[in-house]
Amino acid sequence: MIKQRYGFPVSIFTLLIALSLSTGAFADGELGPKAPLSTGERHDIVQALERNLQANYVFPDVAERVAKALDGKSSKGGYAAADNTEAFADALSQDLRNLSTDLHFRVYHDPEFRQDSTPDSIPTAQEMEKQRAEVLQLGFGIQRVERLPGNVGYIELRGFGPTEFVAPAYTSALGLLAGTDALIVDLRRNGGGQPSSVQYLMSHFFAQGDERHLNDIYTRPTNSTQQYWTIPSVGVRYLKPVYVLTSARTFSGGEECAYDFQTQKRATLVGEPTGGGANPVDHFAIGHGLVASIPTGRAINPVTHANWEHVGVKPDIVAPAAQAQQVAYVAILRSLLAASGDPERHDDLQKTLARVEKGEPEQPVYTMRH
Repeated sequence: MIKQRYGFPVSIFTLLIALSLSTGAFADGELGPKAPLSTGERHDIVQALERNLQANYVFPDVAERVAKALDGKSSKGGYAAADNTEAFADALSQDLRNLSTDLHFRVYHDPEFRQDSTPDSIPTAQEMEKQRAEVLQLGFGIQRVERLPGNVGYIELRGFGPTEFVAPAYTSALGLLAGTDALIVDLRRNGGGQPSSVQYLMSHFFAQGDERHLNDIYTRPTNSTQQYWTIPSVGVRYLKPVYVLTSARTFSGGEECAYDFQTQKRATLVGEPTGGGANPVDHFAIGHGLVASIPTGRAINPVTHANWEHVGVKPDIVAPAAQAQQVAYVAILRSLLAASGDPERHDDLQKTLARVEKGEPEQPVYTMRH
């Protein structure tokens, strides 16, 4: 089975790695990021792209229509101005997205990409160590973990990296926040990643024994469907109120996470509708150092029997993305204040709420207390 992953044109776990591989020097400059391409070479790339589209794109009828349009444009010299690998990759990416309305499509330059004929093969120790180092450098996709005044937890996730590397970091981060009274999960800049990592994160938010069916992914090349359920072995469980922040930049796996929270009635979503990409991708070499990200599957939510493709995930509380954290924070503080029976705690929450409502940052005190 193809190992599915949500892709995104600016995913930190795909694009940054791809860029790091594509900026080095290559023999004779033949596969450089701006290497020239002849008319014949562009034609061969389009033909390879069409074959991979027709064999793998999740919607065969759309694949046929898009392939025909690409072939027609190429035959009429429509790509003449895109005479190097970078320009041609950009032009193909734009056409693929426009013709299919699927934002997961992307063509990029990566001369070191080697397509594996057996997708389930085990990576070498060297490949695993390289991937581990890249994920470590990106902080496991965790941008920030913080305990906010009022005992409110906050975690920002920028992407869902390989589960074998990021899973312990998720558990550790949520362990640090386990004593908070509510949690804000910030997905406003999350571009996607591995569905299994979304599954692992979500498993922390349900009680032991409360197993939930989160998502299914149908894969066309294998004509199979994989189910994703919460994982019983996850140790840390966060059962307090959760608020999830979204924006138009929230995409793909970031959207699945928000959608899972919403459909399982486990969180309140605050912010803007998300980008609208629900079709996981695989990657295919199409020649001259170019690689095509092609959606080979589609998400099927077990609750709605649909997904967020084209429409995005709709927040429960609509707010501009830039103000979403403040809106969620205020809602949490008001709820905690209403439930508080401790006079000292009540006073602290009132002061914090008044400051947060005004948008005033907390000013740290460095002088000695008397």
